[in-house]
Amino acid sequence: MTDLYVVFGNPIAHSKSPAIHAAFARASTQDLIYEARLAAVDGFKQAISEFQAAGGKGANVTVPFKEEAYRLCTRLSERAARAGAVNTLVFNGPEIFGDNTDGAGLVRDITHNLACPLAGQRILLLGAGGAARGVIAPLLATQPASLFIANRGAEKAKALAKGFSDIAPVNGGNFAETADKSFDIVINATSASLSGESLPLPPGLFATGSLAYDMMYGKGETPFMALTRQQGAARCADGLGMLIEQAAEAFFVWRGVRPATTAVLDDLRASLNG
Repeated sequence: MTDLYVVFGNPIAHSKSPAIHAAFARASTQDLIYEARLAAVDGFKQAISEFQAAGGKGANVTVPFKEEAYRLCTRLSERAARAGAVNTLVFNGPEIFGDNTDGAGLVRDITHNLACPLAGQRILLLGAGGAARGVIAPLLATQPASLFIANRGAEKAKALAKGFSDIAPVNGGNFAETADKSFDIVINATSASLSGESLPLPPGLFATGSLAYDMMYGKGETPFMALTRQQGAARCADGLGMLIEQAAEAFFVWRGVRPATTAVLDDLRASLNG
């Protein structure tokens, strides 16, 4: 019997995940179907129960359900527990296992697809919400020289930094507190690019050869990429590769097979910009 997987979100029609996982399944000869399903904002738990009862094997979870998915799980991976959010579910009888592959996807995209090492680098993470929280532990696992979390509200950034200080020293503050600091990698985990909002980045943030990375993606440059290019970033990248790499990590969690991603990324980029 063909195994069934889904991605739940609201909205969900825009999701690239069905095309990505279909490509992974073809390339790895895995017998599965992957669908996008809209869940009502107040109906996520019911949607999960119905899918689980129907024999669904696993699910991805996107906005706005990642924290609710976390609370529904009967067992969590260490990285999901750290993130406080779940984007990958595995159903095994009554058990709901929750994982978070976002951080692994980010790290893989930066280190493999962009060939940019993270070890020994000075990293600035912009934002202190769920997207930031999900990637901090995986970033720290690469042993950067430093990690600074910047947010419009300093207290939220400092609290988030403190929550991960048992792994390695992490500092936090508002955007102004990054003035007179220099970074090798600047990662945007805010939603500014979705709203077209400009972030108040002090001048001089970007070290020689630096990378500016936006977790958001779209056709052409995101507003964050345009801003940071003007401010001296040597390289700019969006989050399309992260999307595909986190999907590949989820596929591995489900199937025990790690799909190749380069051709899928190239095809999706071409279709996005076509």
